[in-house]
Amino acid sequence: MQRRLSWLCIGIAVSMIIILFVSSSQTYEQQSMTSGLDRLLANKPFEKQLSAISFHYAGSEISIAAKGYSSFVEFFIRKGAHFFSYALMAFSLFIGFSAFIKRSWLVVSLSAGIPLAYAMFDEFHQMLTGGRTPLVQDVILDFVGALFGIFLAYLLVRWLIKKDKASVTD
Repeated sequence: MQRRLSWLCIGIAVSMIIILFVSSSQTYEQQSMTSGLDRLLANKPFEKQLSAISFHYAGSEISIAAKGYSSFVEFFIRKGAHFFSYALMAFSLFIGFSAFIKRSWLVVSLSAGIPLAYAMFDEFHQMLTGGRTPLVQDVILDFVGALFGIFLAYLLVRWLIKKDKASVTD
């Protein structure tokens, strides 16, 4: 059962890589959600509160005043999707590798290194795709997402080990 789960997790990680590759093959215009957000969020919920948020990302101002409501919301959806995609990839790799690799440092290294390498490749791939801008900041965001996924996987594994030991002693 444990090996089957491990292969499933590795399959999830590979699936994330494929999804990210297909996604980065599309131009920004093909991926844009702003027209859908304009319809879905026509009443602009929380616009007043969100208008107070302003910061710079990769040299561009991110605010409702600078980007407009829908583009501002889309920015967070896109960056959140990247963060959690890489978190899921690393989480899955950690769980998947844990059954096959007994050295913890190697499991962590591979679970962090593969998403980091793919994040760099993904930005390079975006450079080759029209209408896309490769950003070092996105690699950092993706890597932080991967580290978050590893942290969650580590906590889950520790909890399962502790639970398993408690049930053996009972």
